[in-house]
Amino acid sequence: MLTLAAERMTEHAANMKINADFAQRAMAVTDALPWRPSPDGSVERRMLDRDGAEVARATSLVRYPPNSRFPRHIHGGGEEFLVLEGIFSDESGDYPPGLYVRNPPGSGHAPFSRDGCVIFVKLRQFDPGDDRRVVIDTNREPAESGAFAGLSEIGLHRFGRERVRLVRSPSGAGPVDTCWPAGAEFLVVHGEIHDELGHYPARTWLRLPAGARHRLSVSPDTEFYLKTGHLSSGLK
Repeated sequence: MLTLAAERMTEHAANMKINADFAQRAMAVTDALPWRPSPDGSVERRMLDRDGAEVARATSLVRYPPNSRFPRHIHGGGEEFLVLEGIFSDESGDYPPGLYVRNPPGSGHAPFSRDGCVIFVKLRQFDPGDDRRVVIDTNREPAESGAFAGLSEIGLHRFGRERVRLVRSPSGAGPVDTCWPAGAEFLVVHGEIHDELGHYPARTWLRLPAGARHRLSVSPDTEFYLKTGHLSSGLK
């Protein structure tokens, strides 16, 4: 009989596929997902998409308990994260809620959290030529007019077709028929967005494949992460 530790190691050693096909629509209400421990037990994760074993192309929510540390590691394919709650830290400093960070391929760190935190993380999803480190405090950045009336946005990153924004809607917006030629990915930070297939409250993750269309509307006092242009058929 396997011990609990051995079972965890076996689970994480296996090649996992969770919403791994970028050509398919995917959605998760993250509060309904279990927190799964990392193999060493230092952090917990809610896995949203994943293709690989412990080193994987992945999108997750990661929770650091108080006084937790994750072993030093290298970002072989890059790391992108948005701090949702608490303070995330590493050798470069402290990152409170609203901090957006891109650590390019080949970078590394030993992260920790003194009081605990939750971050939204994307791993190994960088264009090979995208080698710029980015740190943006979205609490301080001015917002500009968004794609349609009622939206404002903070530009977080742009490289090739990929574009990352934090979108805000103080008074609500839409509905508007929207097409995403190279795909779109949402994480609702707070508030709610809607389309013809459902309602997506805070902490809902939604991924639409290249060429997808939907009728988008946004409730008042909503903020969401939006990445577009990264799900074309050539992306591996």
